[in-house]
Amino acid sequence: MAHSSLTPVFVGLRAGLHCLTGGLAVLVALRTLVEGGPELGPALALLALFVAVYAAGSFVAAAPAGRRDRWTAVWIVALCAVWACLVAVASVAAYLVFPLFFLFLHVLGPRTGPLAVICATGIAILVLAAHDGLTLGGVIGPLVGAGVALLIGLGYRALAQEAREREALLAELLATRDLLAATERQQGVLAERSRLAREIHDTVAQDLSSIQMLLHAAEASDGERPGIEHVRLARETAASGLADARRFIRELAPPDLERGLAPALERLARTTAQRTGIDVEVDADASLEVPVAVQVALLRIGQGALANVVQHAEAGRAAITLGREDGGTRLEIADDGRGFSPQMLEVASTAGGDSFGLRAMTERAAEIGGALEVDAEPGRGTRIRVRVPDAVGPTAPSPASAVEAA
Repeated sequence: MAHSSLTPVFVGLRAGLHCLTGGLAVLVALRTLVEGGPELGPALALLALFVAVYAAGSFVAAAPAGRRDRWTAVWIVALCAVWACLVAVASVAAYLVFPLFFLFLHVLGPRTGPLAVICATGIAILVLAAHDGLTLGGVIGPLVGAGVALLIGLGYRALAQEAREREALLAELLATRDLLAATERQQGVLAERSRLAREIHDTVAQDLSSIQMLLHAAEASDGERPGIEHVRLARETAASGLADARRFIRELAPPDLERGLAPALERLARTTAQRTGIDVEVDADASLEVPVAVQVALLRIGQGALANVVQHAEAGRAAITLGREDGGTRLEIADDGRGFSPQMLEVASTAGGDSFGLRAMTERAAEIGGALEVDAEPGRGTRIRVRVPDAVGPTAPSPASAVEAA
């Protein structure tokens, strides 16, 4: 029998059936010895044969699956034939019909088994009536035994069916769990790729773009000093990009945030002004404390927004504002550039190519539980706002506070 959740139950029932058969065989033998008579020898011989045939069922159960059904049918027919001969010699052997009830229900299937139980019950009643006369005990005893056997057999069959259904459901759940785990791993890989893409876009890619602009400016310079200044700024930008690239490898926090978000935004504004000539003002609350993950996201959003100002806005002035607002943190980047229409904003939000910066800023804001707002009109500049509620994660000290506490 294949192992299932009902295997211990089946083992217990089988052991109980063996004990019942052995006990009834001993009872029949003692009753036959007490009564004596000329049938004593044949009765004991048939009883011994009945016990031997019953014990042979263990070998039948161990037979190969291809031949087990055929040998089981032969075994049950032989056992019934020996029992019929035994009850013809010793009527007390009619009580051996009780273990036969369970064998019929277990071996013969859901339809043939109950029919065999009814037939065996009738035979037992007739044998007892022929020997002792038709008595209430001779009728009620076999009927009660048959009823109990039917109830137990049907109950076990229902339990077995439920166990099979539960095992099938468990197998399905395990398969679903494995599939879900594989899907989560795949989603984790995609999320990490997206995160790295945003990090590279907001740091290394922007630095490389600035280096390209500075080198073009150096090539276009007529005098020696302006060209040298552009080259110096390009070298500093390359060093910053190299530091960011090394941080990606080490998976450490951004070096710009070692003193906090406000100094990082001021440094960003200063380097942007030096590289591009755009006047960038910063109004940042240095005492503001937000989780490191929020600091990283806001800094990257600021970098991406300023990169868009440099590349697309044709602005002469920009402003960065960081502070508290409505129980949360607000970052705003505004410029006086050419702006764009709401229709262009909708296209930029769904298209690829140069719109990656806007999509990256939107994703970063969503990851920290915030919302990105873009206010732009042609000829009136662009204003980008990010609002992050305080309820997003536990508030952690800034890197600067952590360094001072150490």
